[in-house]
Amino acid sequence: MTKEEFKAKASQTMDEMSAKINELKAKSASVKEDTKDKYEEAIKDLESRKSQLESKYEDFKSSSEDKWDETKDAFSSASESFKEGFSKISSLFH
Repeated sequence: MTKEEFKAKASQTMDEMSAKINELKAKSASVKEDTKDKYEEAIKDLESRKSQLESKYEDFKSSSEDKWDETKDAFSSASESFKEGFSKISSLFH
């Protein structure tokens, strides 16, 4: 995969993460009161992970050709962390 192909895929991943967070926020109104704080805390955790991912994405976009593999790996790792966090929330509240 070329740097430009990965950049396009990474951008799509960022858009999907934003959509997932917005979906969770929309569902927060239907969460039982006794779990609402935990749910909102989990959303904040996801937002933090997304912020880290955005930082990795910016690093990736500005990386030189000889460093792009390293920043690609860092972005991929942060992306997996977000997906794990989202799965955790989904399993707790669905």
